[in-house]
Amino acid sequence: MQPDLQVLVQEIRQIAREEILPRFEHIGFAVKQDGSLLTEADLATNQRIATFLLQQWPDIAFLSEEMEREEQARLLREAEALWCLDPLDGTSNFAAGIPLFAVSLALFQRGEVVLALTYDPVRDEMFTAQRGRGAWLNGQSLRCQPSEFQLCNAVAIVDFKRLSPALKQALMTNPPYGSQRNLGSCVLEWAWMAANRGNLYLHGGMKLWDLAAGSLILAEAGGYAATLQGEPVFVAALAPRSVVISPDPVLFAAWLGYLQAQQ
Repeated sequence: MQPDLQVLVQEIRQIAREEILPRFEHIGFAVKQDGSLLTEADLATNQRIATFLLQQWPDIAFLSEEMEREEQARLLREAEALWCLDPLDGTSNFAAGIPLFAVSLALFQRGEVVLALTYDPVRDEMFTAQRGRGAWLNGQSLRCQPSEFQLCNAVAIVDFKRLSPALKQALMTNPPYGSQRNLGSCVLEWAWMAANRGNLYLHGGMKLWDLAAGSLILAEAGGYAATLQGEPVFVAALAPRSVVISPDPVLFAAWLGYLQAQQ
């Protein structure tokens, strides 16, 4: 039996509003070994959510971005049911005073995402999904819609991190789209694609907690996603995965075709 999504929604919203928002623009940060940033808000949110999940569902294991890699790998090998948390995605934005960041939580069962939520506390937007039951934004059904854009005038959200030099050069010198953005929060970018905010998306290599919840939210909203190699994005593993997305099937095929031709 799956956890009650509404119980999760209420608690995650409360924790984020109590632990993240009061610290926004008021605290500093530290630099982790991999060069990414860590703030007091990451740690406090991580602890609150971990404690809540363990109290409510003690039989479900817990994996977080803030754990050591060896422990993350062990949990992925051994746990049949597993929470996967990113307590604050977009930490660099948070530390710089840019209001684009979110909490993201996914539930894996036997290596498959079955429940997901992404919460943007600044806008009070809660994106949720359950496998086979749909996706929602603040309780309203999310459905990806075809656009009237062609590739040449589409709005693309592109993160150049981990893209090949050849693909970076092609996108910088002769982009196939009309204009380009970058939010700086992977989990929000998945959610915004599911909500038809933008036409195209590309990231060179996301980590598991960046893509787990979003992959289900987008899929349940009817969107399209693949790696640059045309494979499914979600794999219950720690190695980074490239991500290509569009809410529109025609644009998705054209976008993926263009990207693969540059490899």
